[in-house]
Amino acid sequence: MHGRAYTHHRMLAEKIATHDETPVDDHIVVLRDATWSDYQRLLELRGERAVPRLAYLEGALELIVPSQEHEEIKSTIGYLVAVWCLERDVTFRAFGSWTLGSQATKRGAEPDECYVFSDDVRKPQRPDLAVEVIWTSGRIDKLDIYRTLGVREVWIWRRGRLTAYTLVGDGYEEIPSSQVLPGIDLVELASFIDRPSASQAMKDYRAALQARK
Repeated sequence: MHGRAYTHHRMLAEKIATHDETPVDDHIVVLRDATWSDYQRLLELRGERAVPRLAYLEGALELIVPSQEHEEIKSTIGYLVAVWCLERDVTFRAFGSWTLGSQATKRGAEPDECYVFSDDVRKPQRPDLAVEVIWTSGRIDKLDIYRTLGVREVWIWRRGRLTAYTLVGDGYEEIPSSQVLPGIDLVELASFIDRPSASQAMKDYRAALQARK
């Protein structure tokens, strides 16, 4: 790694390590006393556009326009998950920011990334895994949304660390390793996120995985 690439790598690594989640990078608005109809109407008005991403939790309606750093991190995580699945011959379907919702429980969300791990080609009802990047504070509790939507596992990236949570009963419990992708090392995966490019992260991660075959 030389010159400009090394500088980018070092700056991104330092920014991740020292980031304090001050609410200025992601543009977040939370509307209170919003109805389910308000949430549905905003989804309709946004249409197929990628932003703002919306979340709804019992009257709290969140609109977020993610920062460039947020989007780079979540996309790189997605690429690395794909690399791991390909190297370990795991079937997966990626659904990005799939709009999930339940009027009955008054909850809705759009993950940063989400996946189904199955050979079943039918339309899935919910993802097996949702990934969330916490780059800016002040957001509503996405775990409280996902628990009633039946998402089996959630990974939360925060300050350079990926933490896995599994759905147990009516809540999530932190777990030391993923259950939907047994054998994946989240500490290792997270260590490749600060590479100077997504392609470099994928190449380096693939090389590390192949070295252990």
